[in-house]
Amino acid sequence: MTDDLISKKELLDLTGISYGQLYRWKRKNLIPEEWFIRKSSYTGQETFFPKQQILTRIDKILHMKDGLSLDELADVFSPTLGEVEMSAEQLMDRNIVSLASLELVREAGREQQMYALEQIMMLYVLEKLLLSGDITRQEGSLLIEVMSEHYYRFANRASELLLIRKMGVPTFMLIGAGAELYFDHGVKVVLRVPLGTFMEELKLKLG
Repeated sequence: MTDDLISKKELLDLTGISYGQLYRWKRKNLIPEEWFIRKSSYTGQETFFPKQQILTRIDKILHMKDGLSLDELADVFSPTLGEVEMSAEQLMDRNIVSLASLELVREAGREQQMYALEQIMMLYVLEKLLLSGDITRQEGSLLIEVMSEHYYRFANRASELLLIRKMGVPTFMLIGAGAELYFDHGVKVVLRVPLGTFMEELKLKLG
């Protein structure tokens, strides 16, 4: 078994949650159905999970469940976009985006009077990656283009953002979560992040 998976027994032992909690959270869509992976083992069929994703998700649930109902948590973890519109000023007031990121959006010709949730998501991802130093301003412009043009395609399903470079030339991609990708030896994968994590943070900020 690879280190990327964790068995159900190991998960329950490590996190201290019960079998009942795990499956109640599954029924409430706090844990995606596709994370329950049935595989053969020496004891027969056993359930495994993507290790890093399930541990991160359970940690969040345990820390947030006292302040939010299970239905509210399910909404936070859902990749589905809601009906939200906010101005640049409102977004800055909530520390979702800075003037520097908005200026980059203006330079890319993507400035809006009011931003819908999928556009707010693009601004939030841009802001986070610029602040972390994971991308340059030039790459930020590419990110704006790819998310503005294609992010809507993943509005109701989990997706990942990928940044690759070949001979120093960057390219962004949006792909379905967990998709297998293969490149030639000249390609370096600089960044591969699940966009659901950004959406969870953003929904909490939007309240």
